[in-house]
Amino acid sequence: MNRREFLQHAGPLAGIGYIAPSLMNTAPAHAAGSAERNDAGSAANKKPDLTNELPCSVQMEFMQPGQLEAAARKFPVVYVPFGPIEWHGRHLPLGNDAIKAHAILVKTAERFGGVVYPSVYFHEGFDRKTLVPVLRQLFERLKKSGFRVIIGISGHNVQGQIDMINQALEPVTADGTVVGVGLWEITLSRGPESGTDHAAKWETSNMMFLYPDLVDMSKLGTGPLAPQMKPPDGIGGLDPRVHASAEVGRRNVELASEAIGRKARELLESLPEDRREFNLPAIAPGHWWMI
Repeated sequence: MNRREFLQHAGPLAGIGYIAPSLMNTAPAHAAGSAERNDAGSAANKKPDLTNELPCSVQMEFMQPGQLEAAARKFPVVYVPFGPIEWHGRHLPLGNDAIKAHAILVKTAERFGGVVYPSVYFHEGFDRKTLVPVLRQLFERLKKSGFRVIIGISGHNVQGQIDMINQALEPVTADGTVVGVGLWEITLSRGPESGTDHAAKWETSNMMFLYPDLVDMSKLGTGPLAPQMKPPDGIGGLDPRVHASAEVGRRNVELASEAIGRKARELLESLPEDRREFNLPAIAPGHWWMI
């Protein structure tokens, strides 16, 4: 399934924006004090809004050895983002897919734990006979680095990406000492407030939230856009000039990152109890050198 076919198939989900219904205040006057107290309590317990800060403390390439070992001992999960260098309209960066996947995974690791591997800019268009063995070796090296769960997340939403990741994971997980899965960033969260497209509402919103300086809406002009990813615009989905916003992106990133985090916990807990711990004596010479 290519990107255009995916968007056509997912159209009802990828194209519908969520508008919360307005609610009329019908509470009687004598209930006002109680309602205010409940509101205050809810506010105190409310989770803080997600920010677009991406801490280096969970990004493997920025971590010191002790930080990597501590994070892996606490939650031995590694997330690997994937995406191509690809046209995403005139207004978004070419690396959009891996950029969004990486950022979502950083937010996942920030909340749930684990470590994010640097983005892999390979895609299913490469010769799989050559590429899959390379990815298998990468996953094998992550396994030998002590991780128990390997999650490959593709921001490029075509089935071939998932097949490629899972094909590479299969021999690595065959002995039952680790588990892994390949997913799109929105596989587990897709719904009215979480979706995908191609450089339209969802992907533009993600970038507006995560990297606003990388978005230039003026490049789209004011005229009609060609539909279904056709030239000259190459955009598939709802017009981002009308439907995209940083808040839509924030909510999408929040839901996607939380869903991936819950999946990571589920996968770790699916292993026998004696196989859930970090599986390396130390991140140090004599035990580990590089991935």
